[in-house]
Amino acid sequence: MVAVALGVGSLAPGYAALLVVLLVVGAGYSTVQPGGSKSVASWFDTSQRGFAMGVRQAGLPLGAALASAVLPLVAEEFGWRATLLTGGLVALLGAGLFMGCYRRPPALSAPGDREPPAPIAEQLRARLRMLREPSMVRIMLSGTSLISVQCGVGILTVLHLYRTASVGVGQAALILVAAQGAGVLGRICLAAWSDRSRSGRYVIVLVCMVAVIAGLFVLMTPAGREPVIASGVFVWLGFFGFGWYGPWVAYVTEAAPPGRTGFALGLAMSVNQIAIVAVPPALGLLVDLTGSFTPAWALLSLLTVAALAVTRPQATITSSNDA
Repeated sequence: MVAVALGVGSLAPGYAALLVVLLVVGAGYSTVQPGGSKSVASWFDTSQRGFAMGVRQAGLPLGAALASAVLPLVAEEFGWRATLLTGGLVALLGAGLFMGCYRRPPALSAPGDREPPAPIAEQLRARLRMLREPSMVRIMLSGTSLISVQCGVGILTVLHLYRTASVGVGQAALILVAAQGAGVLGRICLAAWSDRSRSGRYVIVLVCMVAVIAGLFVLMTPAGREPVIASGVFVWLGFFGFGWYGPWVAYVTEAAPPGRTGFALGLAMSVNQIAIVAVPPALGLLVDLTGSFTPAWALLSLLTVAALAVTRPQATITSSNDA
């Protein structure tokens, strides 16, 4: 769907038609995350799931880094239509490789051992009850705050370095690529750490939240105007502000009730998508109205501090009960 939509988008006669095509692209992309994460969770047990999930999720910032480096050159040389067509061809290639290489995980139970499905109304009530479970509250609050930080780093890094730290546009773009590369490493390393953490996977997410708050605080101080320090902070934010996703997704798959992993993933990621849509324009408007990046970084810090304050006691209680 994504490949076809991008291909059609390269033929769009105007903005309205292109917007419709991009909505179709978004609808196609929305199935990739819960479906792919559920597949990984089915293939790997808990001792390896974090690392496997981190490797899978590392493809997102890696793809973003490659796209940031290649697609602007394609657009400059051949135009924006060629850029969409290139993206469609890459998506088509990825779909072909996946269909050719993917194998179903071994069945965990014989078909005759499966219980008959519950009525649809009962299934719906059970899924709605998940919204009130402490684990889902932790998932949605932490996911919303950290995905907001991820969006902020993605859209404001180059502008902050250029306007506040007097870094050239080209060099600032390279720092953004470096931050995305750090995110690739973070998603793998932090997810692997969660496999070995005796305190549970969510503790790693809490560590990421604390690290993000520290990095954002530095950007709000005079040190955030220094080119070297600001560049280092953005790489730091790339590692933790992008890297949280690996252990977080692994936590979602394990916190979901049996048989509802796909729904839990879809629910959590749907909430994240709302933040992805709402946060970038809000941050951009805030920067335009104030003429400063400090309010934007402060807003992201407050969101993360609030999520940390609400979810940390719950995580502590859960860890104590498990012990």
